[in-house]
Amino acid sequence: MNPHLLILPILLPLVSALGLLLTGQANLAWQRRVSLLATLALVGLTAWLLWLSDDGQIRFYALGDWPAPFGIVLMLDRLAALMLALTAVLALGCVLFASAGEDGQGSFFHGLFQLQLMGLNGAFLTGDLFNLFVFFEILLLASYALLMHGSDKPRVAAGLHYVVLNLVGSALFLVALGTLYGATGTLNMADMARRLGELPEDRQVLAGAGALLLIVVFSLKAAALPLYFWLPSTYAAAPAPVAALFAIMTKVGLYAILRVESLIFGAGPGAALIQGWLWWMGLATLALAVIGALGARDLRVLAAYLVLASAGILLASAGLDTPQADAALLYYLVHSTLITGALFLLAELIGIQRGKAGTRLVRARRLRQGTLLGWLFLVAAVAAIGLPPLSGALAKLWLLQAVDAAARPWFWSLLLLATLGVLIALSRAGSVLFWASHKGDTSGSRVQPLQLAGVLCLLAGAPLLALFAAPMAEFTLATADQLATPQRVLGALFGEPTALALQREETP
Repeated sequence: MNPHLLILPILLPLVSALGLLLTGQANLAWQRRVSLLATLALVGLTAWLLWLSDDGQIRFYALGDWPAPFGIVLMLDRLAALMLALTAVLALGCVLFASAGEDGQGSFFHGLFQLQLMGLNGAFLTGDLFNLFVFFEILLLASYALLMHGSDKPRVAAGLHYVVLNLVGSALFLVALGTLYGATGTLNMADMARRLGELPEDRQVLAGAGALLLIVVFSLKAAALPLYFWLPSTYAAAPAPVAALFAIMTKVGLYAILRVESLIFGAGPGAALIQGWLWWMGLATLALAVIGALGARDLRVLAAYLVLASAGILLASAGLDTPQADAALLYYLVHSTLITGALFLLAELIGIQRGKAGTRLVRARRLRQGTLLGWLFLVAAVAAIGLPPLSGALAKLWLLQAVDAAARPWFWSLLLLATLGVLIALSRAGSVLFWASHKGDTSGSRVQPLQLAGVLCLLAGAPLLALFAAPMAEFTLATADQLATPQRVLGALFGEPTALALQREETP
């Protein structure tokens, strides 16, 4: 493999974004073609990188040919490749849906969309904490503008809260980086892991404080309790394709937690405290998210609480810190991202055909295409609840099996109760939208082919993940094993194991 190809997932959306933004108010049809072609190319590229990563080799790309840890390093392993491919597939469904007309409600939609993809891909590929911060800021800046695309009052209000909270998070991120740099003298993740095992005791305490502050920042990005109150109103107010793309945003926070916890702090200062934080925070997030879903009176808000519920399940699973749990959570991560993204797009289609009621769960006009939308909603609901035969059932079964005996009473009872709560919430929503008595004639436009293609692109993930469950499980198990052995990263980058790597290798 040509090592320069590793930077293409960043360069492709960057060049596309620059071209789309610099052309200003160019013909919208031309912008759609460019954005669609760029996203399709990204899907093909990330699929190839995913296949390439399956050989278990960890690949690095040093920008400017500066050796680590002195230069910027990109790293491709199984986890990064999986997140890149997931982002590309989600983006394809969103851009297909937006190209049916949603992109014309404001300016520069496609340029900003590609810019956010660049930030997401950079966050998954970077090998140092400072550039993780840089790519976080790029994707957040693009998300600020995309959130307020169309500029109606609810979006502006939600956008203000979103911006303020993320600015606070960015400030804390910088404080955490300064603390860790002061303790270790580096921000390269692998080099930091190498140096942590050699720090004197006073600096280990400082590094532990920086680690905990970093986890707090990533928990804000992952929308974990008590830092999630901004998410339901923000996601519910966002344009449908933007809200669907935002389904990956909480997963960026989880990815960052997995990356730094496994590579840097897995056997270092504060490790036990980090695991306890993730476990209880995840369970609490799941419980309150399901309560929010039961109380939701709008389909968009319900979908937003389902994003929170999935974040809670993922955080609690990450707190178990076992390869089996990590493999199960990665399978569930892919499933939940695609299905919640599809629910946001589907909610928009339903709202268009319900007149003034929109997505509110009240009596409204009969749907023009009730049969089509009803079947799509049924598939999405079955997948989101976790019922057979779709991938949600397999994901939750695997998560239940991955929990050790000590944690089983908490996790099993809460996950099963949460599943029941989601079943009740989605059943109530479906009965109001499709079975309740209606008033007035049908209204709203019919589903456009591109809108249907966008929804199907994401919904197809549920049957496909079930159909290919065996190879997917094999890949996620290998990914979890790679995460659990960070000495592979250190050996690949520096050519020899370190004291911390050997310590982790010997830890039972």
